[in-house]
Amino acid sequence: MQAQRAADLVNLLVPDLPPVEAVVELLREHGEPEPIELTAEDVRQLREAALVLREIFAAEDVDQAAELLNAALAGYARPPRLTTHGGTFGWHLHVDSSDNAPWGEWLLTSSCLALAVLLAERQAPPGGVCAAAGCGRSFVDNGRGSPRRYCSSRCATRERVAAHRVRSSARPAT
Repeated sequence: MQAQRAADLVNLLVPDLPPVEAVVELLREHGEPEPIELTAEDVRQLREAALVLREIFAAEDVDQAAELLNAALAGYARPPRLTTHGGTFGWHLHVDSSDNAPWGEWLLTSSCLALAVLLAERQAPPGGVCAAAGCGRSFVDNGRGSPRRYCSSRCATRERVAAHRVRSSARPAT
């Protein structure tokens, strides 16, 4: 799923610039076809795209997320087109400049398209940034219920336990 790939790449590329090999491995995990040929400059461009995407994940509400998505799509996307990448994939939609667009452009435009579809389908922000102390990972929110606050059940549990400990230590001894 393109939205999950976006969150995973944001988490890898922000705050520090990772080694090229780490980015290649993550792209493989998300099904990018071989050969994946990235340079240090490509990773730098991917990081620039990830910084824009991070702001979208951090949006405080649906209106802000839509505003940020619209701005990114207006600034970077091209008219939608269908492609098979020369017959190597099934038909799918692209909004980047070409099948050989720079990696940063590809990440930003394809991710914004996926996140915009999620926002339109759910009428809610497409994701968020983990509220757990010291985490800050971006995540996709596919749920239909209350908005997610944490990237994982592990972070949610850690926060509940910490809050419980604070409440317990504040109680007077009996």
